Amino acid sequence: MKVVATIEARMSASRLPGKMMLPLAGATMLERLVERLGRAKSLSGITVASTVAPPDAVIADLCERKGIAVHRGPVEDIATRILQAAGNADVIVQITGDCPLVDPEHVDRTVALLQSQAADYASNSLKGCSFPIGFDVRCFTRAALEKTIAMTDDPVDRVHGSYFIYRRPDLFKLVGWDAAPDMHWPELRLTVDEPADYEVVRRIYDALYPANPAFTAADVVALMRGKPDWVALNSAVQQKTADQG
Repeated sequence: MKVVATIEARMSASRLPGKMMLPLAGATMLERLVERLGRAKSLSGITVASTVAPPDAVIADLCERKGIAVHRGPVEDIATRILQAAGNADVIVQITGDCPLVDPEHVDRTVALLQSQAADYASNSLKGCSFPIGFDVRCFTRAALEKTIAMTDDPVDRVHGSYFIYRRPDLFKLVGWDAAPDMHWPELRLTVDEPADYEVVRRIYDALYPANPAFTAADVVALMRGKPDWVALNSAVQQKTADQG
């Protein structure tokens, strides 16, 4: 089966505009995320799913210079954008560009679970977060996404891509896995929505990347357990709900 990861990336994020181009250990956040996903053995390809909005030409230009596959699709209809970006993939791994610490081993485990259970959708956050926020991996079959697009025009469903799938266990087979006890830390924010989030992730990259560019999620959690002052930096940032976009 052909498995393609799509990375949703745009320049006009409401809380931290231009965040995809912010530096992490000498490269842009987008480049670092692509680099990490490139270590996932289950992936046949990676495509940046950007938009046709004029500001996102910057993302397309970067991808073209760096040899990264990119597709520019609808701004708000992310379900369609993902489907187009995935090309002829049988399985799609949905990654958001604000999660530059995603672990490639988590991607591989989630894809393997989907395939072994002949499921429509698999995730490491199916029953809510058990990992820190920012380690989320969602994958689903192309057929499930096509069914979503055919069945719902609800803007909330379409702007979240796979939201309709995991809310409808009556229509789709859903499977998931959770964090082991040493990795269970759902209160920890490792996604980049606001300046304080970026400062945390920047510090993590500066601490871990020079010695080991392939650092793992476990390395991140171990580091953060010894840095309560870093944890506090973005602890007041509120995660947006589904209907907030």
